[in-house]
Amino acid sequence: MTSNAELETAAAVTGPDQVPVLLVEDDDGDALLVEELLREVEAAVVVQRARSLTQAKSLVSDAACVLLDLGLPDSQGLNGLRQLLAQEPEAAIVVLTGEANEYLGEQAVRAGAQDYLVKGEVAGHMLNRVIRYAVERRRAEEAQRELQVAQVRAQENARLERGLLPSPLLADARLSVAARCLAGGQQHLLGGDFYDVVEAADGWVHALIGDVCGRGPAEAALGVCLRVAWRTLVLAARPAGEILATLGQLLEHERQDDTMFATLCMLSVGPDRSTGRIHMAGHLPPLLVARDGVVELQTPTSPPLGLGSVREWPGTQVRLDGSWSVLLYTDGLIEGRIGQGSERLGSEGLMDLIRDALRSSPTGAAHGGSAPVGGSLLDQVIEQVRELNGGDLDDDLAILALGYSPGR
Repeated sequence: MTSNAELETAAAVTGPDQVPVLLVEDDDGDALLVEELLREVEAAVVVQRARSLTQAKSLVSDAACVLLDLGLPDSQGLNGLRQLLAQEPEAAIVVLTGEANEYLGEQAVRAGAQDYLVKGEVAGHMLNRVIRYAVERRRAEEAQRELQVAQVRAQENARLERGLLPSPLLADARLSVAARCLAGGQQHLLGGDFYDVVEAADGWVHALIGDVCGRGPAEAALGVCLRVAWRTLVLAARPAGEILATLGQLLEHERQDDTMFATLCMLSVGPDRSTGRIHMAGHLPPLLVARDGVVELQTPTSPPLGLGSVREWPGTQVRLDGSWSVLLYTDGLIEGRIGQGSERLGSEGLMDLIRDALRSSPTGAAHGGSAPVGGSLLDQVIEQVRELNGGDLDDDLAILALGYSPGR
């Protein structure tokens, strides 16, 4: 027979099918009776005893089920139940008391108890069953809560994703848009990468890609805020310099802390579709895919939004001849490793992958590599980047291809 001293400690290591039970009982005889009832039916439980509510508070977090007496040296009535639940809201607590009071039982269940049992009226099988049911009921309730939280989070993420991945606003049928935006890492958290394409009333077409540093809902929300503000300012026909300055002010007001910043690349293509202008804010230069091959468009270095006090971002004129595609992308695409070493892909490596993809594409080969870049080519390049990295990339990535074909 187990001694009282042994009852008061975790006398055995809990096995995979054993339920850790905390017995809160100050009476040695009643505690011994509970142990014998469970032993008789070979209940798969490990009982740990607390003689007071104070003791129980230090042990409740390790218990799957609590058998609670309502008459304790430092607690009477439902006060102990309420205190334990306030400390451990998910605890499965079964009241086991000597008071046969139906009204008190209803009050106990209403206060959060899983069941109400009266000493002397409980057999071993019943006590074992009540413990098991209380534990499973709590698990089911917790699973339901987790499901509801997951559903709410999924809905919020879906709204953020729709904000980060808009539908291009284009009227010129000669233009094409292909884009991909993927979360990095195994957790597939929302990131701060975003893009947009808008054709204004004056015929100018504006494309944007951006990257809020970090990854998660806060960064994604800030990215959505910046993208929507950018589209609004473009449709309001504001100059590019004013747009970037306004976005910088917006970021400083909306970010959660002073360490958050964003890089941007804005491409504006004239109505003749042969000239363009690029404005940069700490971002990677875009790539031009044309008949002459794949080249990086040279742009002046400018600081990101949110770093420093810069309020002007100069633009760079670019020439676009014949059929062309301009690829705007975030750094997640080129920061993947090459093999097992520390070497990274980089922009040169990315251009090589694009050249290889164009050579293997019947459309690209037929047009000397000048046909507008489509989604299938982007998918091919991203897959090659992942293979070189040996799996999923650590960082988020976004890539946007704005293409033009005069014969369309």
